[in-house]
Amino acid sequence: MKRESIAFAIAGVFFGLIVGWIIGSQQASLTPRAPVAQTAQTPPPGGGSTNTPAPAILDETKVQALRTVAGRDPKNAEARTQLGNLYYDSGRYADAIKWYEESLAINPKEVDVSTDLGVSYYYNNQPDHAIAQLEKSLSLNPSHTKTLLNIGVVRAFGQQDLKGATEAWTRLVEIAPQSPEGQAAKQALASIATSHPNLGQ
Repeated sequence: MKRESIAFAIAGVFFGLIVGWIIGSQQASLTPRAPVAQTAQTPPPGGGSTNTPAPAILDETKVQALRTVAGRDPKNAEARTQLGNLYYDSGRYADAIKWYEESLAINPKEVDVSTDLGVSYYYNNQPDHAIAQLEKSLSLNPSHTKTLLNIGVVRAFGQQDLKGATEAWTRLVEIAPQSPEGQAAKQALASIATSHPNLGQ
């Protein structure tokens, strides 16, 4: 399965839990970090869900086949991306980072891979690296909806920066209001506006 972003985590059934967590994250004592065992479908800690899916079981046969392809062809970005995807889906974000980085070294203009790398940094407890990588994604495509949504998520969850999250989500709504990411951003912005009416002042 192609990994693109956290977008579907907040656009789906866990969105209400995540928004609730964003609202509660104003307390300075909250320092969320996503353990390596979580997947992209799992909201960051604090959501309170106990029914989140377990990481996919890593298909070692596919991994070995792709490693063989990658080893034989040092310019094969796709094999490296697929390896990154397999490790990402299994919750092994450090391994995913390695393969996404190798893929981008070959083909640095792949915005989806760049965004997946940024999300992997976030889930590997590196929110600052995540934001830096997601900003690179935006330099490739300033209107990439999944990147904008993820910037908001990382700023809110990883950096406890609701103002920065609001800016990213507002931009997303302006660009693609009817997209799934835009709809998710609207809900987040509405919840933040209700709970923090003075945030923009």
